[in-house]
Amino acid sequence: MVSLLDKRPERSPLDRPKTVSVNGVVISRARIAREMQNHTAEKPAEAWTEAARALAIRELLLQEARRQQLEANPQCDAEGRRETDEEALVRTLVEHEVKTPQPGDTECRRYFDANRMRFRSPSLYEVRHILVAAAPRDPTARATAKAATQALVAELESAPEKFADLAASRSACPSATIGGILGQIGPGQTVPEFEAALATAPVGKVAPAPVETRYGYHVVLVDRRIDGKDLPFDLVKERIANWLSERVQRVAIRQYIAWLAAQSRIEGVELAASASPLMQ
Repeated sequence: MVSLLDKRPERSPLDRPKTVSVNGVVISRARIAREMQNHTAEKPAEAWTEAARALAIRELLLQEARRQQLEANPQCDAEGRRETDEEALVRTLVEHEVKTPQPGDTECRRYFDANRMRFRSPSLYEVRHILVAAAPRDPTARATAKAATQALVAELESAPEKFADLAASRSACPSATIGGILGQIGPGQTVPEFEAALATAPVGKVAPAPVETRYGYHVVLVDRRIDGKDLPFDLVKERIANWLSERVQRVAIRQYIAWLAAQSRIEGVELAASASPLMQ
């Protein structure tokens, strides 16, 4: 029976001793704790498990590379960063053991035809706005900003020619000095909430509702929208081939890790190939 007066906290999984080992080689708790910073999770226990799993897979691959007496030949990337000897051993093992076919034109064309919407040039927008600023955590200021922009929308519906003057006198954005003009906007050039609003905003007149962002509320006018166009297959074929090749290789690596794990003695953690150091 549990007493309501017993307020001793339940022990976290991190407090419980657990030895993680691969074929008798122990992975220390200190090493797992350092690895945790590379694994995001809602709970520390989940991050610990992911870190332990990744290190166990790494140890499993290193043991196999050494068993095969492979040599480490570290490489450098385009930015001059050099692999460690262990990273080079793991890469060499995978290159030696995991062979995957390269996708041909038929496979690439099939993927292209099934995913046409992924292969379009982005739409572009010529936009003006008036920003009434309000701090994200100030509900009073945000309510005031919302009411102010609603009033501006109503005023501009009857007198759209006043947009530049109102931007100059009311907008908190530097674009106020040029009538609120933001110029031509493409993907990723504004905050996501503003960008999403452009897709449904009318063209040639003020949007009927202010747009809320982390900066406050915006009166938005899209002067022109340049719709994206379908990209030709030849332009994206190489990109598709690279993506399909990487997907097939990820599956093959998972299968290889599972095969190695089945022949090994793993203690303290269940291996999942998704935690492979090659998948980071």
